[in-house]
Amino acid sequence: MTAIDMPRRDPILRRILFAVPILGRMAREIAEGDDENILYAVLAFVSLWGCAILIFGLPGLYIPALALVPVIWIVLIAMAGI
Repeated sequence: MTAIDMPRRDPILRRILFAVPILGRMAREIAEGDDENILYAVLAFVSLWGCAILIFGLPGLYIPALALVPVIWIVLIAMAGI
């Protein structure tokens, strides 16, 4: 008998995220790519937010900021736990 090393499977949530057509590709690049990819993702996010402000005005500024409040709370709680 021979021993075969089976590749480790990713967790189910990660596989689901990577299966999403556009966002999955970007998430895979951030998770497994170069270190600069996170900078490019942040730059793309800020650019999209700026485009939303230009197109929709003040609601384009406020609505994404309000949507990011839970994310910031999670980040603060995670930092306090470290």
